Amino acid sequence: MSDSEGLTLTVLGAGTMGIAIMGGVMSSLASAKTKSALSSSASSSAPPKLPSKFIACDTWAPAEQKVKDALSHYAFPLTTLTNKNIQGARDADVLILSCKPHGFKDILGESGMRDALAGKVLISILAGVTQEQIEQFLYPSGAPENACRIVRVMPNTASFVGESMSVIQKSEPPLTDAQQALVEWIFNSIGRVVTLPAGNMDASTALCGSGPAFFALVLEAAADGGVAMGLPRAEAQLMAAQTMRGTTGLVLSGEHPAVLKDKVSTPGGCTIGGLMVLEEGTVRGTVSRAIREATVVASQLGQGAKNVNGTRH
Repeated sequence: MSDSEGLTLTVLGAGTMGIAIMGGVMSSLASAKTKSALSSSASSSAPPKLPSKFIACDTWAPAEQKVKDALSHYAFPLTTLTNKNIQGARDADVLILSCKPHGFKDILGESGMRDALAGKVLISILAGVTQEQIEQFLYPSGAPENACRIVRVMPNTASFVGESMSVIQKSEPPLTDAQQALVEWIFNSIGRVVTLPAGNMDASTALCGSGPAFFALVLEAAADGGVAMGLPRAEAQLMAAQTMRGTTGLVLSGEHPAVLKDKVSTPGGCTIGGLMVLEEGTVRGTVSRAIREATVVASQLGQGAKNVNGTRH
């Protein structure tokens, strides 16, 4: 449990995403030690207490060594547990549920888990599993007064390089100021954060969760075009990636995409010629339809998890 120095963060499902989040938090804490005041990658203020101890739980025994290899160099207290989710939950102040979406019932249905979670914050990053599904599974007869607060967050694969776009579902009733600040701080440590209503989570899954694959396809196509015109493959890929990165940097600094496009397009130039080909190929509409289709699929991902019968406490 927490001490005077900080909180204990437990990850239930210490796979690649769980490790990435713990690594981001540890990196932020390590950086803060060298500064006169805490800072994060976003404007939200730091919570009154931050994680200082970490527990990684997984059902796969080799995960223990994988976690240690990835995180031990940060020198924070780190405990790894195999098939001991209850212990990890009991010793935690805040938890991140990062197992496979279909596996949350096995973890949260373990005998004693509901009591171990009482009064704590449980953050779910499971694609397609709603906050309501988890609440109904844990508390089929209604949440008691000391129920854990469940928060749904959708990060993406860029967490591994500290460039995630994480969407936090707005909680009803609202989290306390300290709880909200803690959740935002955790995910600011791996990138950027926005908070949106529950009705926006499927579209957020499509745009942020699936988006890296869509943008990777565009990047690969651009690199292929360079190769077709004689550029070496490695250099073409680097050039395409850095060009995309630079473009996103300009947009994130406040430049509107349409304004940026017009600035680059001189009359009779090569850019406007290429843009005309993209428009003829309906790239704009096709990409938009991809987001719409992914949103529809995202809304169906949790259908198999909607049966809340058979709880085991």
